[in-house]
Amino acid sequence: TFGKLTLLNSMGQEISRCKTSIRRSQPNPVFKETFVFQVALFQLSDVTLMVSIYNRRNMKRKEMIGWVALGQNSSGEEELLHWQDMKESGNQQ
Repeated sequence: TFGKLTLLNSMGQEISRCKTSIRRSQPNPVFKETFVFQVALFQLSDVTLMVSIYNRRNMKRKEMIGWVALGQNSSGEEELLHWQDMKESGNQQ
C-alpha cells in the first residue's frame, strides 16, 4: 500500500507529484511522511492537492482504494473548509 500526492493547477494539469514509501502487509497503514510543494500564497486558491491510496496486487498492477481532493476542486465541503483553514493559518505565520 502506498500514497500518491499530486498537485494540480486550475486546469487539472499536474504541477508536481510525490509518493509515500510502500507499507507491506498492514491492514491500516499509517504514513508519517512530510512532503513539500512550492506554491506561492496567492496561488493556493487555484490549486488542488489530490491524495490517492493504492494497493499493489502484483509487480505491475495497482488498484486505487481511496482518494481525497483538497483545494480548488475539493472532493467535499469538509475538505474545502480544511483547505481554507490551512490558507488562513498560513497568513498568521
